[in-house]
Amino acid sequence: MAGENFTMVSGFILQGFSAHPEMQDAIFGVLLVIYVITLVGNLGMIVLISIDPRLHTPMYFFLCQLSCVEICHSSNIIPKALENLLWGSKYISVAECFIQMYIFTVCSSSECFFLSLMAYDRYIAICNPLLYTVVMSSKQCLKLATALHVTAFIYSILHGAWIRSLSFCHTNVIDHFFCEIPSLLKLSCSNTHRYEVVLLFTAILHIVGSNLIIMGSYAYILSTILRMRSAEGRKKTFSTCASHLTDVIAFYGTGACAYLQSRTENSQEQDKMASMFYTVVTPMLNPLIYSLRNKEVKDALRRVMCRKMFEK
Repeated sequence: MAGENFTMVSGFILQGFSAHPEMQDAIFGVLLVIYVITLVGNLGMIVLISIDPRLHTPMYFFLCQLSCVEICHSSNIIPKALENLLWGSKYISVAECFIQMYIFTVCSSSECFFLSLMAYDRYIAICNPLLYTVVMSSKQCLKLATALHVTAFIYSILHGAWIRSLSFCHTNVIDHFFCEIPSLLKLSCSNTHRYEVVLLFTAILHIVGSNLIIMGSYAYILSTILRMRSAEGRKKTFSTCASHLTDVIAFYGTGACAYLQSRTENSQEQDKMASMFYTVVTPMLNPLIYSLRNKEVKDALRRVMCRKMFEK
């Protein structure tokens, strides 16, 4: 790198969905509707959990944390994408781009961690119910949630610091609708091979570790359910896990589609669609999944609505 002349970029151009100019208005409308539903749904879930005492349990405490993460995740990406679609201004400064990348990494990591923690919570509740109040006490839940947020923040800072040390030159066009680490690596004129190996290793460690906790927890849960004599008991126990399993499949399924397929020019549009699903659509689905498939949430919503009607 020494002795070479590089024109350092002062900002980036987010190409977004410019390959489909005829669909810009439609994409804007869809993104706006999704963002409104995401905010209303997740804020509604947080408020409902906060005001209904019957939902003051570890599972719903973690769900509340997950809803906060989803709001941050969507608010980090969608407003900028809407601005680009509405005004056609695709420019994003280096500082804005890196902040977006930091927040995206923190939110993605936090969601991964909390999905694992919620699986562990279900394991303790179903397989070791006598220990549940001790292992998942309010103090312990707060410690676990804080530890996960701090870990996600440190993970983001470490990767962000490495990205900040790279040189960006020649081109400043990001063929995506938001700033993410792989897209930035493509633009760097530094030698990124070592970092790519580290990124792959930490991603595998991150994802495999989380999935091992989830799969291990559900293996024990399934074993416990199959040993139950009552069919009604099996059905009721499994129903408490159905919402979480649906959420896990939606998050990891779309994430795998986005990051495990080959990143060629031919697959770039597919990458964007997959990225849109797990960064934009999944945060909207979470409150819908937990409200439509969860009897306790539906009962809590019914109680709140009845209380408001009686107050009038």
